[in-house]
Amino acid sequence: MWPFLFEKINKTTVIFSGESVPREGRVLLLANHRTEVDWMYLWNLALRKGQLGYIKYVLKRSLMKLPIFNWGFHIFEFISVERKWEVDESIMRSKLSTFRDSQDSLWLAVFPEGTDYTEEKCVRSQQFAAENGLPILKNVLLPKTRGFYACVEALRNSLDAVYDLTIAYKHRCPNFIDNAFGVDPSEVHIHVQRIPLQDVPSTENEAAAWLIERFRLKDELLSDFNSQGYFPSQLNEGDLSTVECLFKLSAIISSTCLFIYLTLFSSVWFKIYVALSSAYLSFATYFGVYPSPVLGSVKTLFFGKKNL
Repeated sequence: MWPFLFEKINKTTVIFSGESVPREGRVLLLANHRTEVDWMYLWNLALRKGQLGYIKYVLKRSLMKLPIFNWGFHIFEFISVERKWEVDESIMRSKLSTFRDSQDSLWLAVFPEGTDYTEEKCVRSQQFAAENGLPILKNVLLPKTRGFYACVEALRNSLDAVYDLTIAYKHRCPNFIDNAFGVDPSEVHIHVQRIPLQDVPSTENEAAAWLIERFRLKDELLSDFNSQGYFPSQLNEGDLSTVECLFKLSAIISSTCLFIYLTLFSSVWFKIYVALSSAYLSFATYFGVYPSPVLGSVKTLFFGKKNL
């Protein structure tokens, strides 16, 4: 629904450049965090590549409190973090250990800055960089390296590549309300660079230095975008099918209306079922309970098992 809303209803143009992400594979997506809705635009790329069912995000735990959305985040196995490594380390390593099956497609999206960009946060990041002899960045924040390294360390033997995504907007950065009401942005630019796994260092300190260097290069790329208005080497990733999007949107709306009707007007047993289901999902989301055998069966049923 969201890619359809962005491109067909809001008339946002999504422009891709750099290298093309393959339709099948297991990749780590490394992106800058320019605004609170960056992660939604990765769905536009995933939809074009047939990977909507396999994209997972590392996201802040507060988003798991959103009604309804948090159930979807939980079912699709997003990794929620507190952004405190002493708390997050065990959570991330436990979740990442379930993603190691090389037969499953996987797009794991990580935003190493840990929070969206603001001028105030940039000033604090620059002060920290100056005090510690690190690059002074203008368009991105210094990345947090431990979470990124944990992802690479846990999945190195089953990943195909790392894809470095740089996201920029015209004519201003959107927020959630802008997206919902179609105000901004007019254009979303996503630049993609493929990085072979062997180019990512295997030790934590070297990987941290490598990631900081990637963000220094990303900062330069964004400076060029700000002056030129585009990224180099634009790609044609194709347009979304209006007919297919309308069909899926109609199916979602129809099924939602049907189950709302059944909840309100059907037998008391269906109401009890809905209440128990909601209670279970709330409990499972809050406490991070993942019934692996059931979830694995559902994923196989709806998305299939891909031999890569």
